[in-house]
Amino acid sequence: MLGIKEIKIYTLSCLMVLASFTVSCQKIKDTKLKKVTALSNRIGEISGVVALSKNQIFAINDSGNKNTLFKLNQEGKILEEIRIPGAKNVDWEDLAYDHKGNIYIGDFGNNTNDRKDLTIYKISGLSSNKIIVSEIHFFLEDQKKFPPKKKNLNFDIEAFIYLDGSFYLFSKNRSSKFEGTTKLYKLSATPGKQVAKLIGKYNTCNDSSDCFITGAAINKKKNKIALLTYNKLFVISDFKKDHFFDGTIQKIKLNHHSQKEGISFKNDSVLIITDEKAKHKSAGLYEYYLD
Repeated sequence: MLGIKEIKIYTLSCLMVLASFTVSCQKIKDTKLKKVTALSNRIGEISGVVALSKNQIFAINDSGNKNTLFKLNQEGKILEEIRIPGAKNVDWEDLAYDHKGNIYIGDFGNNTNDRKDLTIYKISGLSSNKIIVSEIHFFLEDQKKFPPKKKNLNFDIEAFIYLDGSFYLFSKNRSSKFEGTTKLYKLSATPGKQVAKLIGKYNTCNDSSDCFITGAAINKKKNKIALLTYNKLFVISDFKKDHFFDGTIQKIKLNHHSQKEGISFKNDSVLIITDEKAKHKSAGLYEYYLD
């Protein structure tokens, strides 16, 4: 038979377990992130995704993988693997689309901030299977050292969008004293050599494990932008021209921490999100329903 002291300890333990269970369930209940499917190991290091239509979702892997563009259906099944001629996957990090049939591959991953060969590949002719590849080479106007000092490592790019003839790039801040600033660059989408102009900055949050910008997307109406981190969304609306950070910014916590790097609008109310494989978990395809 339990004594009074033992009963109190036992009761407290039960309450703690119950509270823990309740919090855990609440996190699951509160998230609007819905897992659609686990993805094939062939795209286990998926770093970018773009949805053109219901059965035209394209995806890429990042550094160390082949120069392959994967075509998926809405259930995440690989329909086709398209080798991009003349393109090298140094560090492919994101995809963009211009709604004119062209897809853009951002080969601008720059973990150590020392790259001088930043490239965006323009892929045309996917619908006709007569692929034409053009290259946009660029540099960031404010980077003077390769690499800069550790406190200034804010020249990695993993996210971009296409809008009205220009690309907009968002930096992934790797500075030793992380304070959440992502830089916004603008450059022309014209093939050739371009300069990416610094046009804005935004402070996401100061948690280096949760505030890196890893993906970006814009909707078809061109009035809503979504930025992705491992556990957050920043949804931007009511902006004028390219003054994105002067618009309304909604911060959304996903309550699901993983290496999320791909994001695209399925439609104005649903986002497609992907994450990379982990030790005991396959890469995943998710949907998030906006308010």
